[in-house]
This record gives sequence, C-alpha cells and structure tokens, in this order.
Amino acid sequence: MSLPTIEKDIIELVQLFDGRISYKIEKDEQVIEYNSHDIYQSASLIKIPMLVEGFRQVEKNKIAFTQHVPFIQGDVAGGSGVLSALSNSLHLTVKDLLVLMTIVSDNTATNMLISLLGMENINTCMDDLGMKDTMLQRRMMDLQAAADGRENITTAADIVTCLKAIHKGDELLSSSRQQILEIMEKQQFCDKLPAMMGNEVKIANKTGSLDGVSHDAAIIRYGSETVYAAILTDQISSSEESRQLISQIGKLIYDDLVE
Repeated sequence: MSLPTIEKDIIELVQLFDGRISYKIEKDEQVIEYNSHDIYQSASLIKIPMLVEGFRQVEKNKIAFTQHVPFIQGDVAGGSGVLSALSNSLHLTVKDLLVLMTIVSDNTATNMLISLLGMENINTCMDDLGMKDTMLQRRMMDLQAAADGRENITTAADIVTCLKAIHKGDELLSSSRQQILEIMEKQQFCDKLPAMMGNEVKIANKTGSLDGVSHDAAIIRYGSETVYAAILTDQISSSEESRQLISQIGKLIYDDLVE
C-alpha cells in the first residue's frame, strides 16, 4: 500500500467540498495531510483521549473498572447517548461508562467520567500523549460554557497522535491498549469512514458531530498493516455532504489497503 497514490483523489474530493476540512492519514512512514494542525471544535473526538485517561487511572489503581459511579443529576446531558432517557437508579460501573461514552457517544456517561477522572487530569493525559493543541474546557452540552468561549478543541494531527498511542504507544500497558481497541471496534456510528469498507478490515473508530461540525477518526487494520486517519470538517451547510465526503475518503483508504 502507498498512501501517496490516493492523495490526488482525496484532493479532488476536498476541492469540491463546501466547507472547511483538515485531515491526516498515516501508515508507517507514509503521511498525507491537509491543514492537519488547524484547530476545530473537537465534538465527541475529545472522548478518545478521555478513554485513554480512564485506563491510565485504572492502571494506577486510582479507580477500578468494577466500581460503581453515582448517577448525579447535574451530569445528565442531552444529545447523543441513552442514559439521559433511563432511570437514574442504574448501577453503572466505570467500565460501563467508558463503553457507553465510546460506542454510542453517550454525553451523560462522558460527564460522569469528567467528574470522576477530573478535567485537569484529562488535559494532563493529552499533554503526555503529545496532543499539543487539544483541550477539554467544558462538559458535554454545556451551552453556557460554549457561549462564554470555553470550547473543547483539537486538530487532525493530535487525533492521529492519540490513535497511534492507543495502538502502539507506551503510555498504557499492551493489555489496556488491546481493551481500548476492542471497545472502539464495537462503535455503533459507522456511517462515515467505515461506511464503504468491507469486512476484511478491522475498524476502531470514533465520530464527532455538532451543528455545522462533522468528524471521524479511525484505526484501520488489515493483516500486518495499520492506517491511522482523522478527518475533521466544519462550516458545513449539509451534514450529509460531509458524511459522504468522509465515507468516500474511507473508501479510497480501504481500496488502497486491500488491493
């Protein structure tokens, strides 16, 4: 596989796109990128390094996967997820929350984890991972914080850095990294990068969406080869146009990977 062979096709797609886009796609020493250090609202991509910090704290015995986390009304958030529609008498474990945050992007589970892990610790984790332009500054669906200018931000380059740390980094034990991959591979939102990929590949992805914002990031494995991809878009008038663009880029990656 050679990433430069698909770069021309991706650029042609980008030139037709009515919005802002950044991407970074990496395999081994091959990298293709476009404005990969431009800063975007992170949307739910911020949940990827949060997942890493959850496992870091388990490894340090600060928390345990099996411990129950109290359901606090102040953590309840709308948007994606299921917990806001369920009874607050649920007995949820740390592992439950990490899975819900990731595979259905549950905002209430995310807020519960922010309370448990600590916003400062999450930001320290991102610094340790080398995510230089990524910050968690507010809880999910905190519209007042967003209006006050406290926004969660990231870049395509930072997200790829995080994906690489999950797959082969040294911030976590190999057993933790494998568990994170297994969680991400259970992703329920697969209509962007994975949408036109076949079953030959293993895909561990996480999407992010807000009004006018649409992202996806994935670790894509085929045999001994691994591709890390982060596609970020905003200023979009049509979420469907963005979804199609991201899925078409995914198809180009897939075709080149399995050919």
